[in-house]
Amino acid sequence: MDKVHVINYQEFQSLAELEEKDRRLMQCAVEAAEGAYAPYSGFHVGAALRLGNGTVVVGSNQENVAYPSGLCAERTAIFSASAQHPECRDYETLAIVGRNAEGTLCEAMPCGACRQVLSEYEQRQGHPMRVLCYLDGGRLRIFESVASLLPFSFDF
Repeated sequence: MDKVHVINYQEFQSLAELEEKDRRLMQCAVEAAEGAYAPYSGFHVGAALRLGNGTVVVGSNQENVAYPSGLCAERTAIFSASAQHPECRDYETLAIVGRNAEGTLCEAMPCGACRQVLSEYEQRQGHPMRVLCYLDGGRLRIFESVASLLPFSFDF
């Protein structure tokens, strides 16, 4: 029997269409990309994670000459949140943005490793974590759950 998996997401044409708190979160991700260390790829990624209590924790990609010893922005943000705020297990929304070598904002989607890590945090908290992704041309895509990004994740 064939089965179909549907991925639900919303797409917006500009930041202006988002709620104020999501616009602010995306701006935090843009600012976080400035902290990226990306001398090899030239691709700077910023991530901003809003916790349920309103705290925002940011991360940026960190490359290393001994590839793959670096770390993606998404995992930097969520691991930092877990370490800095262990009392808060409510990961509400993650915003992600890329900046190419020319300095232009561009699309950034979580890699497979990040999707798996985000999936485990979502499963552990017992409710969805929204993911906002910047797309080329200033458009945005919002996934209401990490499960939409990784439908057949490992679970525990």
